[in-house]
Amino acid sequence: MVIIWLFIGLIPISLSVWALLDCAQRPPWAWSFAGRSQVAWLGAIAFGIFLLIFGMTISLWYLIRIRPHIAAVEAGDFRGLDPS
Repeated sequence: MVIIWLFIGLIPISLSVWALLDCAQRPPWAWSFAGRSQVAWLGAIAFGIFLLIFGMTISLWYLIRIRPHIAAVEAGDFRGLDPS
């Protein structure tokens, strides 16, 4: 039974750590071009590590919705960005 609870607890923490490390390794210029705040996302994900379900939600939102935009800008794809 302990192993099951440990597994259930490790999934959100692992997801949050992955999101935190991915967020931290993206260059600041990519965040600027995408119009996002790297510091705000780092803070939200780091705070979310302590709140399992909330942290998993933040991390999933980052990995599914924000990360693809930052990665696209980092790769040189500026389509879909607001020109202003």
